[in-house]
Amino acid sequence: MELQRVAIVGVGLLGGSIGLALKSRGLGAAVMGFGHRPSTLQRALEMGAIDQACQSLPKAVADADLVILCTPVGLFESLLGQMASDLKPGAVVTDVGSTKRSVVRQAHKLLPRKVQFVGSHPMAGSEKRGIDYARADLFAGATCLLTPVAKTHAPSLAAVERFWTALGMRTCRLSPAEHDRKLAAISHLPHAVAAALVHLQQDAALELAGKGFLDSTRIAGGDAALWRDIFLDNRDQLGAAVARMRAELAALARLLRTQDAAALTQWLEKAAQRREALMQKKLRDMSVE
Repeated sequence: MELQRVAIVGVGLLGGSIGLALKSRGLGAAVMGFGHRPSTLQRALEMGAIDQACQSLPKAVADADLVILCTPVGLFESLLGQMASDLKPGAVVTDVGSTKRSVVRQAHKLLPRKVQFVGSHPMAGSEKRGIDYARADLFAGATCLLTPVAKTHAPSLAAVERFWTALGMRTCRLSPAEHDRKLAAISHLPHAVAAALVHLQQDAALELAGKGFLDSTRIAGGDAALWRDIFLDNRDQLGAAVARMRAELAALARLLRTQDAAALTQWLEKAAQRREALMQKKLRDMSVE
């Protein structure tokens, strides 16, 4: 698939960063940006993230070779339905959503057979939101998860992989169900825990908070509406992850009640060792880039 025209549906942090990355890497495609806020579209134009601003979804996606959904996941079903009849034959639709089972089902239900869908989830972002925080290097060195199913068009899957690779990402394939299960544990649960840590503090304690607390709760500053949609869409897997977290905290509580210093040391050391191994792997991955 030769990309001559790319449509970005939702020009915020991720959508804007995709446009900037396309331009900075000289990929040459004309970038259409769709959004409801004229001020956001104007800012995206000023930053060079898009070539043309569209408040009409049909106009934005018409003649696009690749359409990328970059809105909160709760809007995907409506947007897919609205754009379905305006996509050209052979167009490929992908997304940046943090949940995958629902969007894959919706896409295969709503999009015509002339159009191909490939689920994507670039593992890059920030607790910040909006076009002003978009960066051309946001995706460099990060991983993009792709979620093909049995009916996924193989050439379109390969084309979407090439697209993310061209933006500097590594790609990994897994099923929508596996994606949602793993992301509940490594992404959705940490966000929920960060929010819970903030909620349980008394104001007097918060006044004493230092860098450790701020580091641990940084992601709690994310877009509430976006994370609400993620939590609800993946509620079964997030609920299961919360249950595992409660079991882990219950085990810690038992160690404290029994004053088992040796076991407590082992519990802490195991966590430190696993985190260090993860950090070393990340450093090795970065050195390969």
